[in-house]
Amino acid sequence: MTTAQQRPVLPSIILETERLRLRAFVEEDIDDVYATCNDPEFQRWLPLPRPGAPYTRADAELWCREIAPGTRIGGEGQQWAVVAKDTGRLVGAMGLVRVMWEAMNAEIGYWASPWARGRGYTGEAVVAVSRWALDQGFQRLEIKAATANIGSRRVAEKAGFTFEGVERSAMPLHEGRTDLAVYGLIPADRA
Repeated sequence: MTTAQQRPVLPSIILETERLRLRAFVEEDIDDVYATCNDPEFQRWLPLPRPGAPYTRADAELWCREIAPGTRIGGEGQQWAVVAKDTGRLVGAMGLVRVMWEAMNAEIGYWASPWARGRGYTGEAVVAVSRWALDQGFQRLEIKAATANIGSRRVAEKAGFTFEGVERSAMPLHEGRTDLAVYGLIPADRA
């Protein structure tokens, strides 16, 4: 198995779309990360930091200062703060995670801040990250979402990912385990 020291490191890059800037997390994002991660709808689908534990401001600080940048530095992927260009406010997060360098496969994970949901920001950011990742030579990208998380599943579908099946009891949530819908995108899907 490849060690962390041998893993490639993705470049520190800013991605832009018509309405969004995807950049590294910064100190100014801490309060918005904290607010988002304590939103009941967020908590319904993502068990952060772990089931049964509260998400604290210290967790948000750790995310912005160490965990998100450490993902790239450790060769594990990349995390972006998704920011609206018109306001400069954090509207979500986007990550290229669970990178399997030997196969050039990765998963895209995301969340939207409550004040930004329903505006198409997440789908727009997924398309930007997907295009960039395929341009970097990735051969397979996946999105996994709880089967009952209709909003997250719609994002995957609108971004051009193909539904491939269900992983049963694949993820712990605060209220038990859930099945995950699996979506895939490969270079041949870019038409």
